[in-house]
Amino acid sequence: MTLPTFTAHDFAAFHVDGLAERMEAIQTRIQPKFAEIGATLAQELSLMLGQEMFLHIAKHARRKTNPPNDTWLAVAENKRGYKKHPHFQVGLFDDHVFIWLAYIYECPDKQAIANTFLAHEQTLKETIPDHYVVSLDHMKKEATPFSTLDLRASLQRFHSIKKAEWLVGRHIPAESPILKDGHKLMATIIETVQTLCPIYQLSRQL
Repeated sequence: MTLPTFTAHDFAAFHVDGLAERMEAIQTRIQPKFAEIGATLAQELSLMLGQEMFLHIAKHARRKTNPPNDTWLAVAENKRGYKKHPHFQVGLFDDHVFIWLAYIYECPDKQAIANTFLAHEQTLKETIPDHYVVSLDHMKKEATPFSTLDLRASLQRFHSIKKAEWLVGRHIPAESPILKDGHKLMATIIETVQTLCPIYQLSRQL
């Protein structure tokens, strides 16, 4: 069985000029791979969590002028959408793949989730590996290694600032050998979300 890999051609999609042209590159090069990876991931997460999880592939429908700098698939418990719910993402910028457990600003339970995480700060420290990274804005490439993150400050910001976000997971550089082997890539994605499932489940205990 052949599993998708991500190649230099895929990452180059983000250097295509023009919204329509870049979207065509994303739709033809990347989204078919997302469909395959996402179907497997949704199935695996459904088994891990004991509930049906649904695949969504970013459409970037709100964009009218500027082409996207990244793209992603999301797996969430809601069939109709993912942005308002804790969800798992796999996606690309032009220089890396990201695998996230994501809490983005559209989530209406942000403050309650932040309070839960602050109350279980030690659990997060014991669950999240040091080499994982945290992003406070899904629109930006930058992320902070968990080993150097001020966890409490990041969660307080997530709680207090309306547009603040909190995403935790892994970055895989575009040149990594993992991305050239479909089985290793899928195994890495599944291992990452499995590690993060206890955090996801903690956030659902509201």
